[in-house]
Amino acid sequence: MLVIAAGGAGIGTYVATRDAPSPAVLLAMEIGAYYESGGRHIGTPYVDKLGKGQPWTVCNGVTGPEVVPGKYYTPEDCERLELPKYRAAEASARRLFTYWDDYNVWVRASLIDMIYNLGETAVAGSTLLRKANGGDLIGACVEMPRFVYGTVGGRKVVLQGLVRRRATTAELCAEWGRSGHFSVAEVQP
Repeated sequence: MLVIAAGGAGIGTYVATRDAPSPAVLLAMEIGAYYESGGRHIGTPYVDKLGKGQPWTVCNGVTGPEVVPGKYYTPEDCERLELPKYRAAEASARRLFTYWDDYNVWVRASLIDMIYNLGETAVAGSTLLRKANGGDLIGACVEMPRFVYGTVGGRKVVLQGLVRRRATTAELCAEWGRSGHFSVAEVQP
């Protein structure tokens, strides 16, 4: 189980600036850091067993032409590569989800993580999105654990890392910040 704390000034006192990522992006980045690499591969490019057309991965799931095999990436390099991708995932979520502005930070972070990890296309055509946009947020959250498959060696398989990650995002989405849950005081004034 992943534990995310909103310490310091607190989420309720967040003041947006042009360059500062939203609290939801920061939480999604924590989820990604925990499940993508757990710090194991943070600065050294590695071959992702899923491939996804881009054989090299670095930091917390960054692929693409900016990943150079043999190059070491500092934590600052990783943030520079990851942050725009998380912001793009947030922009996609804001565009896709009709009720985005009504969602608390925990729901938003779970949806941003889904898009960062799966890509906008997978979420855009999903039952998860249809349920959320139909006003059934809990039903949408329950859909998250369905996204646990990857292709390894040409075969579709359940990936245990995704099973754990989706269990966390589903819980954040369905339960955190709601009346009766211990985190409700952290997200409501």
